[in-house]
Amino acid sequence: MLIIHENKIMTSKTTKYIMLGKNIKNARKLNHLSQNDLADKLNISREHLAKVETAKKGISLDLLFQIADVLNVKEKDLLDFSYN
Repeated sequence: MLIIHENKIMTSKTTKYIMLGKNIKNARKLNHLSQNDLADKLNISREHLAKVETAKKGISLDLLFQIADVLNVKEKDLLDFSYN
């Protein structure tokens, strides 16, 4: 499946990374954390987190589990790719 986003053709895999990043960002903001705050808790750089949130970098399962734990959300909620 191909999707057009910001005048770029993307695969559904790319779209899922975009949605994952948005879900992480939304959960981070609901927890009143800055990128620096969350990155510090995860022991990663703010730049790394920014790239995950903007789908410029993939994410390991270990990091996904850590993010869910720190943000007190279920992994499945971060992986919810439904369009709302």
